[in-house]
Amino acid sequence: MEPEEQQDLVEQAGEIFEVGQGLLGQAQAFLETLLRPWNAYQLAIALAVFVVAHVLSRIVQPRLHDWMRTREGWPKWRLRILLVVHKRMRMIFFVALIWITVAVMREVTWPSRSYLLAGIANLALAWLIVTFATRLIANPFLRTVVRYGAWTWVTLRILGVTDQAEQLLDSIAVEIGEFRLSVWLVLQAAFILGVFFFVARFISRTSAARIQANEDISPSMRVLVVKFIQIALYGVAFFVGLKAVGFDLTGLAVLSGAIGIGLGFGLQKVVSNLVSGIIILLDKSIKPGDVITVGETFGWINSLGARYVSITTRDGREYLIPNEDLITTQVVNWSHSNDFVRLDIFFGTAYGDNPHDVRRIAIDAAKSVDRVLTFQPPVCHIVGFGDSSVDYILRFWIKDPTGGLTNIRGNVYLALWDAFAEHNISIPFPQREVKVLEGSELGTKVID
Repeated sequence: MEPEEQQDLVEQAGEIFEVGQGLLGQAQAFLETLLRPWNAYQLAIALAVFVVAHVLSRIVQPRLHDWMRTREGWPKWRLRILLVVHKRMRMIFFVALIWITVAVMREVTWPSRSYLLAGIANLALAWLIVTFATRLIANPFLRTVVRYGAWTWVTLRILGVTDQAEQLLDSIAVEIGEFRLSVWLVLQAAFILGVFFFVARFISRTSAARIQANEDISPSMRVLVVKFIQIALYGVAFFVGLKAVGFDLTGLAVLSGAIGIGLGFGLQKVVSNLVSGIIILLDKSIKPGDVITVGETFGWINSLGARYVSITTRDGREYLIPNEDLITTQVVNWSHSNDFVRLDIFFGTAYGDNPHDVRRIAIDAAKSVDRVLTFQPPVCHIVGFGDSSVDYILRFWIKDPTGGLTNIRGNVYLALWDAFAEHNISIPFPQREVKVLEGSELGTKVID
């Protein structure tokens, strides 16, 4: 280690020791004040108020819980607020009672004899406000970090040692060249980024709900706009948060460029899927709710993701198809421009049946099935003369491919079976004739 670096470490250690001694001296002075009679009385009063608040919460909490169970028609946000109130009932009672106690003591005795109680009341009220405010943060980890950080800062603020604590945390630092990273800077960054991310998340959710409710925008464009807003908001929150703390973003830009080049080579498939997803959203080739066939996978689209498309089949399986496959392979979209789908089924009848009657009966049978469209009537044509039957094709249209294709084909086949049985139309099967030539003999060969 260089002499200059050793000198810096010694100076840093001395600064930390000096600030620590100052805080320790303030802590000793504060503990000495607690030994004074009136301060001890105030601590006893605060403890008694806490016990009363605990007893009241035990009495009220079950009744509030039973009352909440009867509020089934209430909005969820109201029930969430009641649930938070239910869990924090002891603190709520303590804050209310301690402030009532402070008000009474200020009226009946000298202000100095309620000074400690006022500090406890301020601290309890601040902690309660932080508890309710941090409930707005959905992420559990981020909520915990912000809550404990805010509790610590509020406590130091009320005790009047924020400057010393800030100086101590700032003195614990790591220096790399001209860059200096202290504990205080890290805590500031975590808090400010948490606030910015919370604001970005709130705006993102609000705007996403309004965009999804706008029927004038196509489903694919809704997904694209929502994802663009999310990326933009979180990106702005990240960079603005770092800038607000005082980070130099010049080095970060150079570093992100180098990382981007490395990721471009190492994550080509991921980048390809991301770009393919944007192309899919822009050209509106598929959208949530479409019925598509990719290879041998047939189903309807649940959602469009940044990396894959979620497809659910009729048997309940969910396939995650990479976006690149939807760009580079053939995709059958059964509901791209409209929901109308034409289906074909093949059948055959005996040569002895009149083809004109067969066509008419087949068309009427198809029309009798519920999902078959009547304004685009079915058609039936002869497609060939087979070995054992006259072969036909029956074509009909449906407008709800999401209801399934195999089941509608099966229903039409059943309708044909019933109609042919009613009109004595036979459905032949292959038959073979065996002729014994004159002079040949029939016999059996025994195999040993």
